[in-house]
Amino acid sequence: MNNNLHPCFWYDGNAQAAAAFYCSIFPHSKITTDTPMVVNFNINGQQFMGLNGGPQFKFNPSISLFVISESDEEINELYAKLSEGGKIMMPLDKYDWSERYGFFQDKFGLAWQIMKGKYSDVNQKITPCFLFVGDRYGKAEAAVKYYTAVFPASSISAILLYQENEGEQVAGKVKHSQFILDGKVFMAMDGAGSHAFTFNEAISFVVECKDQEEIDYYWSHLTANGGKESMCGWLMDPFGVSWQIIPASLGRLMSSPGTGQKVMQALLQMKKLDLGLLEKAAKG
Repeated sequence: MNNNLHPCFWYDGNAQAAAAFYCSIFPHSKITTDTPMVVNFNINGQQFMGLNGGPQFKFNPSISLFVISESDEEINELYAKLSEGGKIMMPLDKYDWSERYGFFQDKFGLAWQIMKGKYSDVNQKITPCFLFVGDRYGKAEAAVKYYTAVFPASSISAILLYQENEGEQVAGKVKHSQFILDGKVFMAMDGAGSHAFTFNEAISFVVECKDQEEIDYYWSHLTANGGKESMCGWLMDPFGVSWQIIPASLGRLMSSPGTGQKVMQALLQMKKLDLGLLEKAAKG
């Protein structure tokens, strides 16, 4: 299988402003698509999507973007620029797990973790990190094993569990884990305590598929065991994380001269996307 997996951020009309903000902070960054609905941008070779979806969904810390750096100067600069106008949850300071670490939401609400450490431990500038809290507390290990079983070119790099007498955390739950899906690094951890947030559609993960067979594969596997189908290629997996299962050709089909609107109309009627019907609509 050959797919392109990347995060999508749901904005209320300010996707372009957010993309421009991030590209101004990280070097080797650029906006690659800028339309009223979709803004794609690239940071250090990593693809991200901004979607102007409306006011329905808001960011929260259940999924954050983790940045590891070996440079105090870079850490200080990223923390200062990204946190300005945002909400600090753990100020940049020395903690048991790192000489310098900070956890915050930026001015758009997107959560970030900045940490001093060995870049070679990740070899990726920005790593999505799942935090399992509330009724999903304790499910991080199962989720990691589930995702790595579904996606190709996947592996589990490490799962570090809590031991006895580590505060309010329960022994055996995931303190930190790192895993690879489709060649891309992800992290996951369990978080005890009372939290007023959980996974929602504000952050989803786009899987671009080469054909209908791949669309069917990911749709069936990610909606199994309690997952839920949504509309327009969206679904929610058994752990509450949202995914968009789309054909890699969708952008081309939707921009087809004279028929792009027909493709959109056809797509709006679908749950799982039917590539044949979308291609038929593109032909008029």
